[in-house]
Amino acid sequence: MKYSEARQGRTFVIRLEDGEVIHEKLEQFSRDHGIERATVTAIGGADKGSILVVGPEEGHVKPVSIMTHELYEAHEVFGTGTIFPDQGGNPVLHMHLACGREENTVTGCVRNGVKVWLVMEIILTELLGNTSIRRIDPETGFKLLDP
Repeated sequence: MKYSEARQGRTFVIRLEDGEVIHEKLEQFSRDHGIERATVTAIGGADKGSILVVGPEEGHVKPVSIMTHELYEAHEVFGTGTIFPDQGGNPVLHMHLACGREENTVTGCVRNGVKVWLVMEIILTELLGNTSIRRIDPETGFKLLDP
């Protein structure tokens, strides 16, 4: 286990609009407001055609080959994530959503492009007094959190 400590800074209440791409909007918001690190909670809808990363094809096999899932229609969603800078200082959102429609639910990462259906409510809480960053892991190619 690796860890570091942080304290809460500003809290933002954000409404994303129909068709906006979650990671693009939240990373831009972070740049615009000088947010380097944050926690994020989301509730709302994800639109048809949104792409989730839903796991590796095979666990513990390198290189990692990811699986994706495209939403076939609008889904209700709840998600949580974090924002930390990469080695270049750019804010990077890592967020997972549970997306449900009728009795079907799929959970995955928003990184490949999840579009808002109608509206998505976001609570973003800034983390201060922390130097954690996302570093490229040579084995996986992922930007992993280094606390």
